[in-house]
Amino acid sequence: MKIDRALPHWPQVAAEIRRRIEGGTYRAGERLPGTVAIAAEFDVSQSTATRAVASLRAEGLVYVVSGRGYFVAEPADDAN
Repeated sequence: MKIDRALPHWPQVAAEIRRRIEGGTYRAGERLPGTVAIAAEFDVSQSTATRAVASLRAEGLVYVVSGRGYFVAEPADDAN
């Protein structure tokens, strides 16, 4: 994915990671690449990568394990 430099970067990075989670590239319980690797892949700063992953955490798509990194959360059970 190529970043549109005219738009804020972190939402674009978050959207691509979200797409990968929803598409099964990153599966529930799987560790995401670290923010250094994400920054390198998308050619953005590490703080941009961190903000993107933090936004996914706020959405409940990923969770953090202290000292280990970010992991894909189990899908929410929408059945009531």
